[in-house]
Amino acid sequence: MSVGRICIREVDVISANETAQAAAQRMHARKVGTLVVVDSRSKPVGIVTDRDLTIRILASGRDGATTTIEEIVRGPLKTVEEDTSIEEALRVMRKGPFRRLPVVSGEGELVGLISLDDILELLAEELTSICCLLEEEEPSALASDT
Repeated sequence: MSVGRICIREVDVISANETAQAAAQRMHARKVGTLVVVDSRSKPVGIVTDRDLTIRILASGRDGATTTIEEIVRGPLKTVEEDTSIEEALRVMRKGPFRRLPVVSGEGELVGLISLDDILELLAEELTSICCLLEEEEPSALASDT
């Protein structure tokens, strides 16, 4: 299965020249903890999290109203294309280490965001399906043994 099938398609974004305060306000308004930083062509160039704002702005005594996203985003950014397998995305995450990866089109434009939580949810659903199959199989298996 590809990451394009399970990624979140409605991604909250911010540009690199916006302020940390704008990022915090957007996160609060949209009830998210992550924004993908995009350039003028909608290509992802970074990720900023609520943790980044706390550690790199508040804890260091910087002014969120004047500090731009560009000043706090670290690189280089890793992305995966829509047709990347979930297994490959997990390898990229482990190597990073990253909890989230922007999903891009063949042209490099942002189309989604895949997170460890998304993958864990899929795996939980798959394991539940397997358990249901096993439970359905047990009575018939026992009946054929008698």
